[in-house]
Amino acid sequence: MPSLKPTVDKLEMFIFWSRWLQAPLYLGLIIAQGVYVYLFMVELSHLIGNLFFSGKQINETEVMLVVLGLIDVVMIANLLIMVIIGGYETFVSRLHLDGHPDQPEWLSHVNAGVLKIKLSTAIIGISSIHLLKTFINAENMSEHTIKWQVIIHAVFLGSALAMVWVDRIMTQTLAMSKAQHAARH
Repeated sequence: MPSLKPTVDKLEMFIFWSRWLQAPLYLGLIIAQGVYVYLFMVELSHLIGNLFFSGKQINETEVMLVVLGLIDVVMIANLLIMVIIGGYETFVSRLHLDGHPDQPEWLSHVNAGVLKIKLSTAIIGISSIHLLKTFINAENMSEHTIKWQVIIHAVFLGSALAMVWVDRIMTQTLAMSKAQHAARH
């Protein structure tokens, strides 16, 4: 009976190669990052134009809402960078940035669990900015919208806490398993 090992080896290499199918997805996210840079610059030019060249007086609340919108764009851009760089490094291929002066600090210890927690933290930050904008502009928002934004934000917080808790349990379980394995050998 012929050995299946060469066929299994080829199948395993094909499965391992399939991770490269994600590369175009990360390239698409880089294009989306460019769109956010464009949107940021448009909003910033509107703010500067309205402040200095429109002739109308804009109040502090209007400036604050635009600035919070700019911060929101930056936080989404940061989220994209974490997904692009961290996801590529975790799921596709190493970036070989060791010793590079601009290597992000968080990249040296990124894995799927850390990436999920960082992403959930970023999403909570983005949700917080949206909620702050809503509270500043509450007189123009319906009570229904405000209530649902608060509920959604609370769900994000609860989800993040659950992920941290599960990650902690998994880390402790892995550490105990390694300790038991080391004790046996």
